[in-house]
Amino acid sequence: MRIGIIGLGRMGFNILLHLREQKHAVVAYNRSKDAVKKAEQAGAIPAYSLSQFCNSLPSPRIILLMVPAGLAVDAVLKGLKPHLSKGDIIIDGGNSNYVDSIRRAKALARSHVHYLDCGTSGGLYGARHGACLTIGGEKKSYSKLLPLWKALACPGGFLYCGPSGAGHYVKMAHNGIEYGLLQAYGEGFELLRKAPYRLRLDKIASTWSHGSVIRSWLLELAAEKLRTDSKLKKVSGKIGGGETGSWALQEAARRHVKMPVLSASLSARRASAAHDSVSGRLIAYIRNGFGGHEIAMRKKTK
Repeated sequence: MRIGIIGLGRMGFNILLHLREQKHAVVAYNRSKDAVKKAEQAGAIPAYSLSQFCNSLPSPRIILLMVPAGLAVDAVLKGLKPHLSKGDIIIDGGNSNYVDSIRRAKALARSHVHYLDCGTSGGLYGARHGACLTIGGEKKSYSKLLPLWKALACPGGFLYCGPSGAGHYVKMAHNGIEYGLLQAYGEGFELLRKAPYRLRLDKIASTWSHGSVIRSWLLELAAEKLRTDSKLKKVSGKIGGGETGSWALQEAARRHVKMPVLSASLSARRASAAHDSVSGRLIAYIRNGFGGHEIAMRKKTK
């Protein structure tokens, strides 16, 4: 199978490596020429324009977008449109708003181009070794790509969720859950950090990862980070992100679903910009662990 990937950031490049490892041919395009050269070194077919990109793919084309949600996706689609043909399939593997996915699918359908929305979870590790995918769009197009889903996902890690938007809707809910889990871990470890005992947070996290009812990959990442900064003194507590969680909360309001945990988590993220906390530091570390999200290191004090 030959697939085109647009967007060679942390997620896109790791997906490329994963596909190449399975001997799939990959055509790679990115606005940055350096990223395309790096992809070529990894065995991909380089493309330095959208025209060259589309000409390097057999018809019907299979194109995976791994670009930031919002205007960036629309800009790429606008650039691709003159080069697309009937039957081509575009997959949005980013964190797009499900409403935008529905809109884009309808617009492309007028040109007989299929659009699938694919929620991609598992962070950088998942991108490199097998992700968890929730897919929405025309089922016939989804079914045509079963070999691709099997190549991209970990065993048992992909699901057709329904019509356009369903895949990104599920990913939105997933991220809302993630925010709450992160906040719960952050608050718990802040309480431990301020206990009237000299507790080893790294050893607690590691022990809890073996058999406790709160064990998870997020906790394993916390243990890993705490081994290098057991007192959480090196990193700033400013937590980034928040967009997909905000979408989930807005959707909850429309559907009359109460989500107090998510609401509190988003409030804590906003407050973290001005208020440093142990909780925020741990969350920032964990987000860096699964998604490579940037963290700010604290300035050393005398």
